[in-house]
Amino acid sequence: MREWIVTNGLGGYASLTHTNHNTSKYHGLLISSENPPTQRWVHLSNILTSIQTPTHRYDLSTLKAKYTHDIHPTLTYQPDHKLTFQITPFMPHQHNTIVLKIDVQTHQPITISHQPIINSRHIYDTTNHSAYSIKQHYNDDVLTIQRSNTEKILRIHVPDSAYRYDESWQHYTYEKDRKRHDNGSDHNLHLGIFSKKISSDHTYYITATIEQDYNHHPDQLYLDCYERRAHLIAESGLPEEYKALINATDNFITKKETHGTTIVAGYHWFGDWGRDTLIALPGLSLVTKRYNEAADILKSFAGYIKNGLIPNVFGERDGAASYNTVDASLWYIDRVYQYLKYTNDQSVLKTLYPSLESIIAGYRDGTDYNIHMDSDYLISHDPGLTWMDVKMGDYYPTPRAQKAVEIQALWYNALCIMAYLAQRLGKDDIYTDLSEKVKESFNSQYTQLYDVLDTKDTAFRCNTLFLVSLDYNMIPQSLQQHIVEQIEEKLATLFGLRTLSSNHPDYKPYYFGDYHRDESYHNGIVWPWPLGSFITAYLKVHNYSQEARNTAKEHFITPLLDIYGSNWDGNIHEIFDAEPVYEPHGCIAQAWSVSEILRCLIEDIEYIRPPYEKELNSLSQLPNQ
Repeated sequence: MREWIVTNGLGGYASLTHTNHNTSKYHGLLISSENPPTQRWVHLSNILTSIQTPTHRYDLSTLKAKYTHDIHPTLTYQPDHKLTFQITPFMPHQHNTIVLKIDVQTHQPITISHQPIINSRHIYDTTNHSAYSIKQHYNDDVLTIQRSNTEKILRIHVPDSAYRYDESWQHYTYEKDRKRHDNGSDHNLHLGIFSKKISSDHTYYITATIEQDYNHHPDQLYLDCYERRAHLIAESGLPEEYKALINATDNFITKKETHGTTIVAGYHWFGDWGRDTLIALPGLSLVTKRYNEAADILKSFAGYIKNGLIPNVFGERDGAASYNTVDASLWYIDRVYQYLKYTNDQSVLKTLYPSLESIIAGYRDGTDYNIHMDSDYLISHDPGLTWMDVKMGDYYPTPRAQKAVEIQALWYNALCIMAYLAQRLGKDDIYTDLSEKVKESFNSQYTQLYDVLDTKDTAFRCNTLFLVSLDYNMIPQSLQQHIVEQIEEKLATLFGLRTLSSNHPDYKPYYFGDYHRDESYHNGIVWPWPLGSFITAYLKVHNYSQEARNTAKEHFITPLLDIYGSNWDGNIHEIFDAEPVYEPHGCIAQAWSVSEILRCLIEDIEYIRPPYEKELNSLSQLPNQ
């Protein structure tokens, strides 16, 4: 069942199904972030609505809603020809508040009832019927709710209403979570009933907030939210047909409590991940011309570099940084380079350059997790440090230890970028000679399409594409062409790239099968985000011809976007099954899925290139760009 989501730029969100039901513990109407963008807390699970006409009573929870999406989602109920009831949820930017815009069309007197359903727990948890106690107080159309397990006070405002006190625990079974073998048994607290009488067409707003001094006018909030998103879309200057994707990018760029700006990796359950943030950065903030936020993200992550490593993840419960990634730091160097292509910002470059130097030094001299430059100049590393990083206890379904292929591609690319930056800033270029040694060593060993060099792993995965898609490539053109052809033949699907070819004995095409779902995560399951790099690679080897650009859009992008339909909100799932019917799974809105599809559409297919790219290319004295 499809789901809608609205976000607040703090990591908080509201999300239910297209019929406004809770089918997961991650659903709710007001979920805040206590340490943006992590430590998310469920406050308001839902609001049940019923309508009493002179002849009928309608419970909206039993009716089918028509879902549409412009800037915000709208659910429209039409129980009879005399009555239309619309709900448009939105969250004011950087406020822990949900507002429901209610539009009613009626030619007869009706009574509308709204019953709040609350909870008070972390998004990962579920509750029982004695988890906490509450105190309710109703005055001047506002219901104030105090809960014993949090200091946050929830206030719900329904204008021109009466309220009848009540309180009862109800058991919920979340089928979506149970299917994932997660805890799907929960208890929500049903409160009393707001009653509101109207007799003609009417618009009103239901507001729920945990902010103490929140007294803004909701009609102005709606206009502000709508105009803010519309302004972001207009300022991007991108084609109108990509409006939904551009609108969705704003869901992920968030304020970070400690300092700066970051990117939420995916909703509902991911916080900010270093690797995901950096891969998503160009599509979310560069092609959309949000350059200040891009710079803020880069500077923010520079502050977390430790022993040459960018954090992999900040813990959802405690916000603590974990550094178990081998590729994030190399992506960081590349993303500074992409930022320069769009801005030519020398000030930011000078600020970040020492951080870039520290990354190369850490990899060259050796750092945590056994990440080090080996005697052959290539980067070796422990298992579970690449983007295929699933761990089940002490078992790695895709360990990829020692010398994973994309790490070597990123390492060479980073050295070439550093050589260029050193030359540009008048610094000592200690990188060009090393990059040439890396190139020679890699090509002498890469005699087959290995996924991991040291182990001679010939499992065919999508990681080889980064030998082609990055700015600086160390393999011959003929091999680049071969890699693209093989990926197109063996891995490309309607929704992205398979993570393992179907002829491999470990191939697991379905998220749910006679195995643990984590075993399939990188052993066949389709990911949309590598499709962006594949299209870059595909068009590079076809010299960005108009014919190739048309083919790439028609074959690899249009089917993906068409499946979401005309009322699509722009969000793209995290993963899909690798065989028909390609059922979506994982997060309903994944940052790098959205960003990489938008980026390749703009940069590669529409061929709207970064404004300073040619200047950077002309200044570079390095080969193989």
